[in-house]
Amino acid sequence: MKLDAIEYAAIAGRADCLVTPAEMDAALDRMAGVLTERLAGKDPLVLCVMTGGIVVTGLLLPRLHFQLRLDYLHASRYRGTTSGGEIVWRYRPSEAIRGEHILVLDDVLDEGVTLDQVIRACHEDGAASVLSAVLVEKCRPHQCEADVVGVRVPNRYLYGDGLDYKNYFRNAHGVFAVADEDL
Repeated sequence: MKLDAIEYAAIAGRADCLVTPAEMDAALDRMAGVLTERLAGKDPLVLCVMTGGIVVTGLLLPRLHFQLRLDYLHASRYRGTTSGGEIVWRYRPSEAIRGEHILVLDDVLDEGVTLDQVIRACHEDGAASVLSAVLVEKCRPHQCEADVVGVRVPNRYLYGDGLDYKNYFRNAHGVFAVADEDL
């Protein structure tokens, strides 16, 4: 479903800013420091979880000043909706993972289903180690935990810095909660 310009502006106007761009930049710097401590010298393979992980990866990689390689995987539960379903694997780089130290980068830890399945898949595919990092974690129970978290926010429907609302708003800088009337 496409949003027209008026509806797009109305949704943005009703949203609550939970994390400002400055707070997000500070969180990314903290994440980079932790990841550098844990991965420098390991020549990790960084796996961007498509599609929300694109923005996170783009913001975080220039802050990582150590040797690394980049690939992606595509596991999706939402597919443009506001509630998750069954995991669909669109691309799983099994051969590239074998024997590698893996860093999984994703946008949000919501229920933890996708991250749990991605980590399991990396282990099944023979990863030497797996470290996970998410830009945003919702304060709620999760099926698994991320090793590194940028910011923690209330359990609301979010958009911005990679997170989307009906396939829109990934490019908003900061993290915003969608108003209840827009859900």
